[in-house]
Amino acid sequence: MARALSIVTKSYPHTAFLADPGFRAGGHEVELAAVDPIYKAFAPMVRELRYDVSELAVATFLQAREAGAPISLLPVVLSGDFHHHSLTRWPGSPEIAPADLTGKRVGVRAYSQTTGLWVRGILHEEFGVDAKDVTWVTVEEPHVASYAEPPNVERTTGKLLDVLKRGDVVAAVLGPPALDSAQGPLVPIIPDWRAAEEAWGERHATVPINHMLTVRRDLLEAEPGTVSELYQAFSAQIEARKAADAEPGPRVRALRAGVTDELVAGLQTAIDYALQQNVIRTPVTVAELLDDFTRHLA
Repeated sequence: MARALSIVTKSYPHTAFLADPGFRAGGHEVELAAVDPIYKAFAPMVRELRYDVSELAVATFLQAREAGAPISLLPVVLSGDFHHHSLTRWPGSPEIAPADLTGKRVGVRAYSQTTGLWVRGILHEEFGVDAKDVTWVTVEEPHVASYAEPPNVERTTGKLLDVLKRGDVVAAVLGPPALDSAQGPLVPIIPDWRAAEEAWGERHATVPINHMLTVRRDLLEAEPGTVSELYQAFSAQIEARKAADAEPGPRVRALRAGVTDELVAGLQTAIDYALQQNVIRTPVTVAELLDDFTRHLA
C-alpha cells in the first residue's frame, strides 16, 4: 500500500475535502497535520521538509526559495485579503497619520510576515514611508533560519497585542486572527481604508496573496501525477467556493487556482515589495517561482 501523504493546511471551506476518508491522490491516503495557528507549520516545512504538501505564506516561500529550500510553488491561493485595515493603533491611543510613522516604532509579528510585507508596501507606495526609516518591533523570528533581518528590526517579548496595548509601539500590523481576538475595536490608521483597499486592487489588478500551496520538490519530481491530482482537487474546490458566493468579499476574491493574470500580478507585486524591503535580496521572476509547476504539471 502506498504511504500516506502528510498535508498541512488551515481548515477552510475549500480544504475540507482533505478530511474526507475516501479522498486519495495517486493512490495515497492523506494524513492531515493539526497545526493551529497555521503559521506554526511554516518553519518546520522550510527548515525540515516535515510535510509533503503545505500551505505556506508568500513571503516565507520567497525567502525559502532564495535560501535554496527544495520546495515547489503551486498556483493555488489558499488565502488573501486587502491589508490597509491591518495597520492599527490601540483604542484611546494618540492619533497618528500613516505618513508620520517615519522614525517611529511599529509592531509586527515577524518582519517576514506576509501581512507586514503588504502593509509596508502600502506605506511606501501611498504615503512615502520607507521600511528602513521605521523601527519594526517583532515578537517572532523568521521561519527561514538563515534569513538575516535588517538592522532596524528589534525583538521583544509577549504577544503583539500586548506590545501595542502597553504603548511600546505607536501602531501594529495585525492579521485576521489577532484582529479577531482583540479586546475592543482596534483603530485602523489609514483613513477611509475600505475605499483605499479597492483603489489598490484596481491599480494592481489583484487582491494581495497571503498563503499558497507548496509541495516538496522530490515528491513533485517523483510523482507528478499524484501532485496533479491534488492540484486539480484544490482547483475544483476553489472554483466551487467562488461560484457559491454571489457577492464575494476580498477574502473570497483572493482565492485562485491556475496561472491567471491576477495571480501573476499578485506575485509580481509581492516580489517588488519584498525586494524593496530586504525581505529578499535577489531578484526573481514570477516565471521562476512557478518553474517547477510549469515543467512538471502545466
